[in-house]
Amino acid sequence: MRIFVLGGDGFCGWPSALHLSAHGHDVTIVDSGVRRRIDTELGVRSLTPIRTLDERVAAWRKATGKTIGTVEMDIALDYEDLTELLSAERPDSIVHFAEQRSAPYSMKSPAHKRYTIDNNVNATHNLMDALVETGVDAHVVHLGSMGVYGYESVPVDLPEGYLTVSYPDRTGTMRSREILYPTNPGSVYHLTKSLDQLVFQFYARNDGVRVTDLHQGIVWGTQTDETTLDEALINRFDYDGDYGTVLNRFLVEATIGYPLTVYGSGGQTRAFINIRNTVQCIRLAVESGDEVSGRPRVMNQVTETHRIADLADLVARVVGAQVVHLSNPRAEADVNELSAVNDHLLALGLDPILLESGLLAESVDIAHKYADRVDKERIPASSYWNREREAKSEVPAGG
Repeated sequence: MRIFVLGGDGFCGWPSALHLSAHGHDVTIVDSGVRRRIDTELGVRSLTPIRTLDERVAAWRKATGKTIGTVEMDIALDYEDLTELLSAERPDSIVHFAEQRSAPYSMKSPAHKRYTIDNNVNATHNLMDALVETGVDAHVVHLGSMGVYGYESVPVDLPEGYLTVSYPDRTGTMRSREILYPTNPGSVYHLTKSLDQLVFQFYARNDGVRVTDLHQGIVWGTQTDETTLDEALINRFDYDGDYGTVLNRFLVEATIGYPLTVYGSGGQTRAFINIRNTVQCIRLAVESGDEVSGRPRVMNQVTETHRIADLADLVARVVGAQVVHLSNPRAEADVNELSAVNDHLLALGLDPILLESGLLAESVDIAHKYADRVDKERIPASSYWNREREAKSEVPAGG
């Protein structure tokens, strides 16, 4: 299958591109390089030393004999180039990672909010419009977020995208229909993922574009079977307050003797997935594209849920660390419950990797190996959801 991976140089995109290539697919990465430029903007770098994209694909070819193509393009801006590429290559499937992926980054300032909206919404809409204009019948697999559902405590397992509602019409007759599960985004980043859903719904209904929207939980871990083949293939490991996912951040903090920073009560429950399961889910979604028609297929890409405080306690026990509670920069409830259905991916063959699997040790080893690359000043959260939250901010002692 000929596959484009948009944003294929990023944290989820790179290992997904390798995984698809390893399974015999013809992969081309389309990437603008913006994630690397954001590192420069923030004055931070991946804990793991990542090579240039050219060096990465060369190392993949050397390790496996398989070739991955690369195209430098910003699909949010370069619409004409995108249509020319689609017309020339006519991919069977397009994996869409080409969006700014950090909630904290999206809330740093008015400029960061506008950039996130401009980039993410334009990227998604340009892709939909370009597929219609060129007549390319490519199945789009989009990496969405569990955050579109919000984090309210509701005594129900979150369904996969759709909710059946009943209501009386004006004659009093009860009617039923399925709607997209009502969104409740908690950041501008999550707002763009909510808007993506509406874009997909429109183009699926109006033009028959085939879309799978994967609502992914928080990713933990760094390496996959493919990225471990050569050090030049190593994946990103973000630990900073803007891009570091919570469990990876905890592991780095513990490794360097920095307090584990739990923001708020720690009673927030979140959905999680290991990076190895992420790439498996992407492949399962791509390879089942023939099943998609009509409305977008929505699948919850999660394997387990945990309270943040419980994760901190787990890392403290495994690695040895002090836990500190700081004021929460996010405007959210101190405590919530969360449970979600993931029947679709399980039916396709997802083999869940849980925290109890032992793979946490792999991330601990990576954190130890590259601990000298940590910049402690970049660990604390530096993005605040509003002025009130910023006024209550604090930095942990010993930081």
